[in-house]
Formats: sequence, structure tokens, C-alpha cells
Amino acid sequence: MSNETTVPECSAQAVWESVRNDEQAHIIDVRTAAEWAQVGAPDLGNLAHKLHFVSWQFAPDMRVNANFLVDLAAEKIPANAKLYFLCRSGVRSLAAARAAAAAGYAATVNIAEGFEGVAGPDGRRHGGWLGAGLPAAPHIAEGQS
Repeated sequence: MSNETTVPECSAQAVWESVRNDEQAHIIDVRTAAEWAQVGAPDLGNLAHKLHFVSWQFAPDMRVNANFLVDLAAEKIPANAKLYFLCRSGVRSLAAARAAAAAGYAATVNIAEGFEGVAGPDGRRHGGWLGAGLPAAPHIAEGQS
């Protein structure tokens, strides 16, 4: 049995509804700066202040960000906020959400299938934020938040 912190998961569509309707809901995009620049990110429109860019790992070697929790705290998100963690397919975001939960963040949720979705047998990505047809900005400048 694993001793890892259990983190609930939900769909990108459920996150979209939560962020639109819950003042305390925020998205933490844990992908790399290169991914934000090349692939894009959720477009929350006038709710853009609820989207935070905090890398869990750094390219090109994908080493874990030793300052992840410090960087997350620097976002000054309210303590009672619900934090939805997002990466490409839901794997890195789950690790980041577990770390945040273990550090005392009470309401952490992983976005199942991430931003681009999961790879299917056809070699294409399915599901996730993009697969649900949710608003996305095509390219985000490095360091933008």
C-alpha cells in the first residue's frame, strides 16, 4: 500500500464550471514554460487572475522544481481556495497536487487527462481541456501569470 497523499480527480469540464462559479477556485498549471509557449494554456478570459503558472518540473531534463511549494505560496492564493492542478495529461499535476496537499493545502484536485489529454492507441491525444473544447489561448509568453 502506498503512503502517498490521496488527491481527488475531476474532468476539465467540471473545473471550468467550478472556476466560473466559485470565487475560491483556481487552476495551477504545472507544465513547463516551453509547453505554455508552444502549446498554450486555458483561457479564463476575465477570470485570468485564477490561472497560475507554477512549474512542477523544468525542461529539458524534467528535474522536479525544488522550490515548487515556495513558488506556489508566492502566488498568494487564499488559504481556503480550491486548487485544481493541470499538466499535459494529468500525471505531473497529480504529483504536484499530492505535494501541495501534503504541505497543508486543504483542497487540492487533479484535472484528469490534463490540458492535451491522454495518448490513445491511434497515437493521438484524447480528452482533457482541449478535447472538451474549452477555451484556450494558443501561446503564453514565458513567465506570464
